[in-house]
Order: sequence, then C-alpha cells, then structure tokens
Amino acid sequence: MKIADLKIPGNILLAPMANVTNLPFRLMCKRYGASITYSEMISADAVIYENEKTLSRGMSCEDERPLGIQIFGNSPEIMTKAALRIEEIYQPEIIDINFGCPARLLTKDGCGSALLRSPELIHEIVKELSDDLSTPVTAKIRILEDMEKTLEIAHLIESAGASAITVHGRTRQQQYSGKANHDYVRRIKQELSIPVIANGDVVDEISAKQILEYTECDGIMIGRAAMGNPFLFKRISHFLETGEMLEYNKCSQRITDLREYFRLLEEYDLMHTVHIKAQAQWFTRGMRNGRHIRRSISESDTIEDILQSLDEMCKHAD
Repeated sequence: MKIADLKIPGNILLAPMANVTNLPFRLMCKRYGASITYSEMISADAVIYENEKTLSRGMSCEDERPLGIQIFGNSPEIMTKAALRIEEIYQPEIIDINFGCPARLLTKDGCGSALLRSPELIHEIVKELSDDLSTPVTAKIRILEDMEKTLEIAHLIESAGASAITVHGRTRQQQYSGKANHDYVRRIKQELSIPVIANGDVVDEISAKQILEYTECDGIMIGRAAMGNPFLFKRISHFLETGEMLEYNKCSQRITDLREYFRLLEEYDLMHTVHIKAQAQWFTRGMRNGRHIRRSISESDTIEDILQSLDEMCKHAD
C-alpha cells in the first residue's frame, strides 16, 4: 500500500487507541506483522500548552517505523501549530486527524466524531494541515446515518489534500455496538482516488479477508480486537498470504506476549503510565476460565504474581 510517497509494507494497520497503543504495544504489533502503527490520540491543545505527558505519546523508535501520530481538536489554527510541533519533534511518517472518536470526553468539546456535523470545518482543518505540513496528512471518520452526507465528507477530506482516509463503519450513536456497515466503506472506496482503509469488525482471519474483498479497500485497520492480542496481526497476515490458519497455543502465546509487554514497559520506563492489572486482564480475553483468571489477577500484588497465576491457568488448560 502507498500513502502519498510512503510505501507501506503490507495493508494491515493498528488503530490508534487511548490507553492502549503505547510504544511497547505498538512494537509488539509491528513485530507480528502490523504494516503501520498509530499512537494514542494526542490533544492539539495539550501540545500547544506543552503538556509533556500527552506529547510523550508520540515517542517512538527506529524498530517501529513507519509510525502514524493521531491528533484531535477543533481549531484549524491550533491543530496546525500542534502538528508542526509534533512533526518537528518526532518526524512521524503520517499525521492522522481524528474525526471519528465517539467518546464524550472529546465530543462535548466539539472534537472527534462531533465534527462530522460540520463538514466545512473538517475541510478547513484538513486543508490547513495538508498545506502547512511536509508530512502526509490522513483522516479517520465514522459514518453518518445518511450515505450521501457521509460521501460528501469523504470527498471534502480528499479535496482538502488528505493522502488517505480510514472509515469506521459505525455511526457516532452506535459507539461500538451493533455491526459495522461496510456498504459505506465500499462506496467511499469506489468514489475516491486516495487510499481508503476499512475499520470496524476486523476480529480474526476470516473477517479480515471478507472485509478486504467486499470493500476492495487498500487496507484494513484493527482496533479493539488487538487489545491484549498483538499476535492477531501474525495470524491475519499469515492467513492473507497463505490461505491457511496459523496453528498456535493460545494460552502459552498470551503469556509469552504479556511477559514481553511487561519487559518492554520496563525497558522504555513506561510501567508507571499503565494500569497493570487492567492491561493484564486484556491478555486473557476469550480464554477458558477467563472470569476466574481475571479475579486472580485482580487479587495479585505483583507482576510476578500475575504471571504465576497465568502459568497455573495454562497448566490446567493443557
């Protein structure tokens, strides 16, 4: 896949997710086959007001490249200033604009998916960033209930100079419930000339293949299904390349991945930035005796206790 002049080795992308896509997690997804990873979303206002904790979300390393950094806001001027600073500090390969997050924390301030009600402002934001940055600018949107209005926004984003667009096939009102409507994504792909990436309900090998084939999109973006499950990228990339399911032991793989995640958090001095027990519980999703495992994790006092309880669980699962 190619975005502007950037050649991306593959077409499976890791979605930006708050409190999830820190550097250690992105590195793991990258090693397992993610073609490009995205930072947690960064507030343009926080960058301008020099909130170092927020700005540090863009921290990367050479092993991760290419990297996308996603920003949010509602002022073209402030977002441009913030993006220029991010470009100077981190030199990301892509700067993405969030027009899709449905969280009230963003929408109450007129950011994220709230901007879908203001197509002209979306056009202005994308145009100012595209004109002023040397880094390719992309955008991520959700769909509206009206197909034509969704298409109008997609066309405005393209005409404003965006190098690609990611479309999550749910409305703002749906949040993350119900099914993603990929009819919208397919139609946008048919009408736009820039790369279009499908997002929503990519949860395993089969769904990845089906969504790629149905929408004819340039790529797919994986979000919540990857939480605690970076190995999903390995499974999907293997399936798309060979047509065969990758055999692996789910239990031992999850423990191996959790150990590596903790190791990377320590290596990059980021252990203090995450909720250890909550993130450990993500790595147990979809596993047998999951409720028992999560209770054991919540009662653990140390990281080693967490890992030991998971080891015990695996022994009983074998």
